[in-house]
Amino acid sequence: MFAGSLLTAPSAQAEETPPTEAELLAKCDNGTKKCVFHPSGPLVEVAGERRKVGDEAYNCTPRLQRSGITWSDTVEETNSVGTSTTVGAGFGGPLSISITTSFETTWKSAKTESATTFIDVRPYQIGWLERTPDMQKVQGTYELIFEDRFKGHRYWYVPFEATGPLETSSMAQRSRPMTEEEKANHC
Repeated sequence: MFAGSLLTAPSAQAEETPPTEAELLAKCDNGTKKCVFHPSGPLVEVAGERRKVGDEAYNCTPRLQRSGITWSDTVEETNSVGTSTTVGAGFGGPLSISITTSFETTWKSAKTESATTFIDVRPYQIGWLERTPDMQKVQGTYELIFEDRFKGHRYWYVPFEATGPLETSSMAQRSRPMTEEEKANHC
């Protein structure tokens, strides 16, 4: 076995420099006889990173003001290997299909949401929107079996963790008083 995160079956040949996890995953269904994801547990829903979306709304009046904020936000999949979901034949194809097959659910590599949201901004305050996307996380191991030896081995195992977007998210309206400088610049 090699030290580190790549696990291999022992080889009778002299050891070669092991491939990177990304290099192995790029070979999934692109040089392998078999490439299967074995989850180590169920899909887990987690909150994504909260982020500000759209422009700020400035209320320069002494009354409550309703403002429409148009926004668009894209959330992308991340994984422990650091590969893009579009690398070669790699992750966007066979790897994504393998995760979907393991859980009988759709795995998305990216999700864009756009809308116009109305917020109420108090007098002389700045209002904005924050979006927290709902995500799903999976952990497990990819098993790759090669027809012919690859870097000295026919069997390779790659530990893998990925987080991908779900269809839902939560929104929050935030506000704070304007500074004197902001009043001078925006009112």
